[in-house]
Amino acid sequence: MRIGVLAVQGAFVEHAEMIEKLGHEAVEIRKPSHLSNIEGIILPGGESTVQTCLLNRLHMTEILQEKIQMGLPVLATCSGLILLAEKLDNDNLDSLKTMPVSVKRNAYGRQVASFVTSGNFSDMEDVPMVFIRAPYITEVGSETEVLAEYKGNVVAAKYKNQLGLSFHPELTEDTRIHRYFVDEMCK
Repeated sequence: MRIGVLAVQGAFVEHAEMIEKLGHEAVEIRKPSHLSNIEGIILPGGESTVQTCLLNRLHMTEILQEKIQMGLPVLATCSGLILLAEKLDNDNLDSLKTMPVSVKRNAYGRQVASFVTSGNFSDMEDVPMVFIRAPYITEVGSETEVLAEYKGNVVAAKYKNQLGLSFHPELTEDTRIHRYFVDEMCK
């Protein structure tokens, strides 16, 4: 299976390594032509404002938005979740807006407030969760399924072909979330 990893900014190398650990091909996405012949895409964590500017400059925003709306499976972590969100509570960033959720940027504070914990994700227990200047989801649409919470805040949700996470599973050794994405959403 060929899984694209948006490679314009952020933690894309770690996601590619996870996909390859699972025995699949990771394709770094840096321009519109790279979006063809992939069976899923990962939007990594990084800086959402920079990622949005780069997607626009590289003429990838509309193409990526259309592919996601047409059913391309997407795993979005941290700033990737911000890119997917239809609404941001504390910003007016204009990005992909394909997932019916509202998100609060930097909800847990600045970089120094980053932390690691573990929790339940879907039917998995003790999943490691790395939060770095993380957002969380403040509202979910009626067809959006909550997959994980931390201290009463939604930190993972699924909407059709879109999986949005507040945390970074790629910064751990645990491949279960990437396996869930590939096995459950990219089939």
